[in-house]
Amino acid sequence: MVKVTAAAADLVRRTGDGLVVLIYHRVGATSSSAVDLPLGLFVEQMEELAATGSVVSLDDALTTLESGRGPDRPQLVITFDDGTGDFAELAVPVLERLGLPATLYLATEPIESGRPFCPGASSLSWGALADATSSGLVSVGSHTHGHVLLDRADAGTVADELDRSIGLIEDRLGLRPRHFAYPKALLGSPAAQAIIRARFASAAIAGTRANRYADADPYRLYRSPIQTSDGMRWFRRKVGGGMATEDDLRRLANRRRYAGTAT
Repeated sequence: MVKVTAAAADLVRRTGDGLVVLIYHRVGATSSSAVDLPLGLFVEQMEELAATGSVVSLDDALTTLESGRGPDRPQLVITFDDGTGDFAELAVPVLERLGLPATLYLATEPIESGRPFCPGASSLSWGALADATSSGLVSVGSHTHGHVLLDRADAGTVADELDRSIGLIEDRLGLRPRHFAYPKALLGSPAAQAIIRARFASAAIAGTRANRYADADPYRLYRSPIQTSDGMRWFRRKVGGGMATEDDLRRLANRRRYAGTAT
């Protein structure tokens, strides 16, 4: 019902031309999570995107976005959050086969400690991630160290979370992360936002809408979460920059859901 309502709202809400950024979390359907996609569905979505020729790297997309002028043809970016083992085991082989660039926003504490990111979701290893980045298609951004929610953390905690994440990615992979994504897509406090702007070239939230070339803020980069229930029908609407109302409703629910948590 939420998706049908969002699609109806698209008829009266101007979606506009702009950069579309997709969020994936997990692939393999080994859990009941709404964002743990069956491998077959993920492959079908990636093959459809590859056929469009619209997928570009995050760096290339931001260069176009910051120019204020739209590209000759639509651009789309693929991103992943967290850093679960299925990213290297299942997602990366599909991306490499199709030649699709992607950015992984990595929470570094689970990969460093070797603990599961969450129950039933193993963490990546540094070795597997190094292999993934060696293809030149995968870039790594920061998702904090311990997946801390930055709308409720003090400035000292924010700085420590970011600096530990940056330091570990530099040390283990030999590259400095240029981009950041807020955990749970919850925008940080004003102090956190200032700290992030001092360290990164962009910062991503949710939004489920396109980033308009005329006035987009690279530090509030809208992304569209892809769920198993999207199938291909709603996936295509999100690729077109639609379904913003779904995000509006989810954001209200998440504010209540995460009210008493820190990560």
